[in-house]
Amino acid sequence: MKRAAFWAAFIAALALAPFVMNDYHNDVYRKMLLWVTLALGYNFLFGVGGQVAFSHFAFYGVGAYSIVIFLFQLHLPFPLAAALGVLLCVLVALAVAIPSTRLEGFYLALATLALAQLFVVVLNEGGDVTGGTGGLANYKLPPVFGVQVGGPGYTLVILALLLGTFAILWRLDHSWFGRACRAVRDNPEAAAAMGIDVARTKVLVFTITSALAGVAGMVYAFVDNTVNPPIFGLENAFLLLFMVIVGGAGRPAGAVIGAVLLFLLPFALSPLVGHHHVLVFGVLMLGSILVAPKGLIGLFDALRRP
Repeated sequence: MKRAAFWAAFIAALALAPFVMNDYHNDVYRKMLLWVTLALGYNFLFGVGGQVAFSHFAFYGVGAYSIVIFLFQLHLPFPLAAALGVLLCVLVALAVAIPSTRLEGFYLALATLALAQLFVVVLNEGGDVTGGTGGLANYKLPPVFGVQVGGPGYTLVILALLLGTFAILWRLDHSWFGRACRAVRDNPEAAAAMGIDVARTKVLVFTITSALAGVAGMVYAFVDNTVNPPIFGLENAFLLLFMVIVGGAGRPAGAVIGAVLLFLLPFALSPLVGHHHVLVFGVLMLGSILVAPKGLIGLFDALRRP
């Protein structure tokens, strides 16, 4: 009972926060919530499913670009545009995941790295469809079911997305599917001997997490009301991986800690060291990995033990 009351109060505090923030801090808060959402999905793919993939941010971009193109270039109704955006993410994920089940470890990472780079090239060379190197801008979220959502209200939409993503992944992790994913991650041969369809499990976990990333991308598209190729480049794909590793792979709490810390750290470092904050940022990440190989959540568990 006390635990439920604590989480209810915590969620209420998260929901009230945007109403007491100015526009700048509200913008930072929205983007932090989106990074946490992405980290939760990638943590399930990498930490639970054991797949080292660099395409997660590409699907984030697929969702963002698809909703903008469907709404403002094809002029589709919002519910249909959102449904088609999710369907597109699922189809692209299946097209990548099905042949990729033959690959493991380093080779899977290379294949998804190539996909992520190819996606950026397509965005840059997409002409009027994608806006080229300048991307798409000067649009605004249309009314949804007759309601215009904006300001702190849109922050609540992002918070709802985060909580919904967490609920879906938590339920999957505590089901037979989560146990199957961990078995495939730890020993695919033993998992197959126990009757687990290894290929199907890999395809499902890749597709589900990619679709969730696409939905997050759709929501992101209306944060700055602009989408452009650099946002979905490899730099952010690697940062997402670092967030999960630093926080603690396989643990949702670790993904949340890693995402919040690594997202906010540059804001704290830039005033102190100027443009050298990226170097300090890298050193701090390397040090945390050496000191806490199981992530910060693992270090917390070790300190909490008597």
